[in-house]
Amino acid sequence: MTDMSREKFLTEDSVAKLLFGLLFVSFDSLSTTLTLALMFLVENPKALLEITDEHEIIIKQREVSDSSITWEEYKSMPFTLHVIHESLRLGNISPGLLRRTKSDVEWNGYTIPAGWGVLISTSAFHLDPETYNDPTTFNPWRWKDGESDAMLKNFMPFGWGMKQCAGAEYARVFAATFLHVLVTKYRYIKVRRGEIRRNPILDLGEGLHIEVMKKQN
Repeated sequence: MTDMSREKFLTEDSVAKLLFGLLFVSFDSLSTTLTLALMFLVENPKALLEITDEHEIIIKQREVSDSSITWEEYKSMPFTLHVIHESLRLGNISPGLLRRTKSDVEWNGYTIPAGWGVLISTSAFHLDPETYNDPTTFNPWRWKDGESDAMLKNFMPFGWGMKQCAGAEYARVFAATFLHVLVTKYRYIKVRRGEIRRNPILDLGEGLHIEVMKKQN
């Protein structure tokens, strides 16, 4: 057996890349998605009212109003998931998906040689007007009214295929739980926000500044 305590099996460069990856998938991507969701909701009162009503109904149906969220309750939040999906679609938090060709690929008259690295721009799919009507508009109802095969096949915030992010469902549950607590226990107003930019990871520049107040019973 190799004595790993004496063998340098990780270089400084690989450690730095690993730490960046862990920070991105565990913190940066989730916090950015939630920030975008808060921004989209506060700028769309109709959506904020509908998601609030959805979670208030869940509380009213509980035997104990302040009990923890159950899996069954999570599955009864369709509009919340529509908001999360729409935020992910518009956010396109990652610049794209990196893949490597296993064989020569013919595409639009060009040949991508085997072994080449390919960056798939997810925003090209998520903002395609042929798939998503009025693609730059926040419209969570599109997932209720038009969840077609084309939309699902071109929706890849967590990657696609065998290399889809293992934390995809965790991210949805985390975001849904956060929104549940927010809209049932608090209300918030927007103070100001920065402009959306990508450098290369998407952010809001000056950030989203909100004022949070506890709901009065």
